[in-house]
Parts: sequence; C-alpha cells; structure tokens
Amino acid sequence: MSDIHKFYLNDKYIILDIASGSVHVVDEIIYDLVDDYLNSSSEKLVEKYSGKYSVDSIEEAISEIKELKEEELLFTEDKRLSKPVYNPQNIVKAMCLHVAHDCNLRCEYCFASQGDFHGQRLLMTEEVGKKALDYLLENSGSRVNLEVDFFGGEPLMNFDLIKKLVDYGRSKEKEYNKHFRFTVTTNGVLLNDEINDYINENMDNVVLSLDGRKEINDYMRPTTNGKGSYDLIVPKFKELIDKRGDKDYYIRGTFTNKNLDFSEDLLEYYKLGFKKTSIEPVVTDEREEYAIREEHLEEILDEYEKMSKDYIKIKKEDKDFLFFHFMIDLTQGPCIIKRTVGCGAGSEYMAVTPDGDFYPCHQFVGEEEFKIGDVYNGVKNTTLRDEFKGTNVYTKEECYNCWARYYCSGGCHANAYYSNNDITKPYKVGCEMEKKRIECAISILANE
Repeated sequence: MSDIHKFYLNDKYIILDIASGSVHVVDEIIYDLVDDYLNSSSEKLVEKYSGKYSVDSIEEAISEIKELKEEELLFTEDKRLSKPVYNPQNIVKAMCLHVAHDCNLRCEYCFASQGDFHGQRLLMTEEVGKKALDYLLENSGSRVNLEVDFFGGEPLMNFDLIKKLVDYGRSKEKEYNKHFRFTVTTNGVLLNDEINDYINENMDNVVLSLDGRKEINDYMRPTTNGKGSYDLIVPKFKELIDKRGDKDYYIRGTFTNKNLDFSEDLLEYYKLGFKKTSIEPVVTDEREEYAIREEHLEEILDEYEKMSKDYIKIKKEDKDFLFFHFMIDLTQGPCIIKRTVGCGAGSEYMAVTPDGDFYPCHQFVGEEEFKIGDVYNGVKNTTLRDEFKGTNVYTKEECYNCWARYYCSGGCHANAYYSNNDITKPYKVGCEMEKKRIECAISILANE
C-alpha cells in the first residue's frame, strides 16, 4: 500500500505520506493533483486541471510530485510487520505507584471512584513501595532511566512515604546503574512551602490537576465539603511553579460534555501564567451524565480547530507556551515497532496498588480481571500481559488502514475497554478526536 492523507487547516495545504511519516506543506495545485497522480498520465492531468491552472504550472507540479515519489517521500510503500516482536524480554521501564487510595476532592468524573478505586480507602505501606521499586530495578534490563509516578487518589495524603521511596530509590541507583525520574500528580489541596520545596528539589515532573475556568473546575472538582477547589489550589499552583525554575510541570485538565468549549479553558491557563498545559477528554462509560458521546463529536472537532488558531496566535508572542496534544514529533524518532504498540501498558509500564497488586495501567486499577500480578510474586498472568503486548495497529482491524496509525499507535487500551469492553476495538470517538489533534498539531508546525 502507498497511502497519503491530505488536509487544509490554518491556511496551509498539507499532505502526509503515511508510511514514511513525511509531511509536505504544498501549493494548492500539488494538493489537487496528488489525488490523481498515480492513476493518470501527465496528459490526462493537464487536460483535467488546465481550466484552473496553466499548463506550465501543472507540468511543474507533476515534476515535483514525481521527484518526491522517487525519493520515497510520497506514495511510499508500507512494509508492514505482520507480527512485530515487541518487548520480548519483558523489560519494565515505568511504574505508577498508587501511594494513596484516598482523596480530599470529590471529582464528579473520577475514574478512581473519588480515590478508592471501588475498594477500601488505603495508603501504601513502605514495604509495598520498596518491593515495587525493587521489582522495577530487577526487571528493567539494561535500561538506565526509570520512570516512577506517585499517584492516587491524592498521593500527597501519603507524603511521608513518597519521601522514603525517593530516598530508597536514590540509594539503589549506583548499585543497579540506574537513574530514577520521579513525577507526582496532585490536586494541590495539600501543597505548602515544605511540600513545594521538596517537589521542586526531587521531582523531575509534577502534574497539577485543574480543569480551567473557575466555574468549570468548581462544578467538577469540589472539595469533600462540596465547595469549589479553584480558589484554594490556583494560588498554590502559582507559588509552586514560580519556584520551580526550568523543571518540567504540566497543568492538566479534563473536559466533559459540560465544557465542550474547552478552548476557553486553555486560554484560562495562559491568563493565569501556566505555560505547560494539557486538557484531556474524560474517560468513562458513555452512559454517565457528563460523558462524551458521538453526538458531541462535531462540536469537539470544531473546538480543536478553534483551539489551534488561538494557539498559533499565542505561540507567535510566547514560544514557551505548550499544549500537550499539539506537540508532535515529525522526526520519526521511535522505531516502527514502538510506533505500532503505543504506551506499553501491561508490559513496559504497570500500575501498583496500595496492596501491591499489578495492573496494566492506572485506568484499569480495581478491574479485577486485569490484575496481572503483585510485588511479592511478580507477573503471574502472562496471558494477559501477552494480550496487551500483542495488541497493536496491525492486529486492530479499525487501525490497519487508518492514516493516523503511526501517530496514535492504536489509541488507549482503557478507552477501548470502557467503550467496547475489548482492548482490541478502538474507541471511535477518541479516534476521531486524536486524528483532529494530529492535523491541528501539524498545521501549527507549518505556521511556525
């Protein structure tokens, strides 16, 4: 196969060569001719388009398309791998440690059932945390950099354990020739000077949960007494970020059908001075009152386009402003196998509960059929691990011919499961959102 995908967005005509990943910003004439190039002679192309373009222009465009094809930058043959060999040694490179299955907010859309993941409210013990880090150290092969995210519920409700585990990890780095990159994801309620200083000194990244505008955030993210959290946490986030220097952070929001105008929430982040941002669609059963459903899709896609236009304007004035979903790597960095399998959940990446159970990722925690092992016995459900390893863009029927397959890598397993009860069947609404985000991201680069 030698597929292309083309689109017009933000005043740019863009052609994507799917197999090679080459992106071409072209004139309108090439944008028109490329559809007929493979199936028409030069004479036929001149005949068809001479009413719109001059003969010389058409012939020049034909010559440019031919050159790109010969250089394997256009109409490139896709040399598919029927059975990509992914992570044969079962190397683990990242863990999400659920140090607290408890929370001091009561977010309406919380996939963790307000922090307890449909179970008891628990805090991880030091024994479980250390065994989790030991498992990561001992099963990471020759990989040097290891990722650990302190997660919840609200992880700062077990702040003393976080400090102990960071110290323990650092004490093991030299022995194992490893380096830990620690991240904490927090709602900000418990932030204070002591915790801020600790995070800024010890965390390579910090993810701060805020849903944008005050009325949106307070509706979806109330405190345990039912009051809004915006006025409580925004000053704390500002203080932490002001002291953070050039270290990474992300302000991360969630949008539901209650704020389909979420481009306004991105603008709110910028007005507040937050430069590194993300707004994710809610992951939930579509029967939930706030869920995103197919009926919302057209409005959402239009909103992403609006957001991309706002983003281009902001970036012209402020190069430091970032939106996660509009950041895209066009250098084809990851190998072809990695580009087909995605995040590595259930294989390279696992979540660990306070009890020490292993799940493919944080979104599956509490779904007993997805338990794959524990810190005491390692991975025992190798069949499930192999199912996750074997789920890729070549094994998903809907992905096999999708133009975005090498950018989204088959999409989120949890989205697939919660929408279709099957990790091999992608979440249709999510697919359409991802394709629009990719188009927006490429059009933004084309305007820089």
